[in-house]
Amino acid sequence: MSLEIGDKAPDFTLPTDGGGSIKLSDFKGQNVVLYFYPKDDTSGCTAEACQFRDLFPKFGRTDATIIGVSRDPVASHDKFKKKYKLPFTLASDEAGKVTERYGVWVQKSMYGRKYMGIERSTFLIDGKGVIRGLWRKVKVPGHAAEVLDAIKAL
Repeated sequence: MSLEIGDKAPDFTLPTDGGGSIKLSDFKGQNVVLYFYPKDDTSGCTAEACQFRDLFPKFGRTDATIIGVSRDPVASHDKFKKKYKLPFTLASDEAGKVTERYGVWVQKSMYGRKYMGIERSTFLIDGKGVIRGLWRKVKVPGHAAEVLDAIKAL
């Protein structure tokens, strides 16, 4: 499935850090930054999470909710969130249903070896549940600031 700007964002319910759960449709009326990342506590994913953390107060002024999603288990999210003092929700998609619905579970290649993994991607979803911004194959430096600018432009 390939989602595009203007498409309705697929709803989901996922377990989160801290033993909670999150449902996308519960954020009706708010902007949501839904970012998919490959793995907790790896260099690129940590840098990306810390950028969103550092800009979190500015995202709050735009009435935006940030949700990070990977296939790591909740226990891993709890450690990652605590270690880097992440103030936003991390959701666990261990079964991979959400990463597949959003089209971010893709074939990747490293050192000539092909494998399936999460393509670092971010979706900006408006208060009506419509995708208003979409970044695929995200390059981490400056990404969170670019997403923040896109929200301000809505």
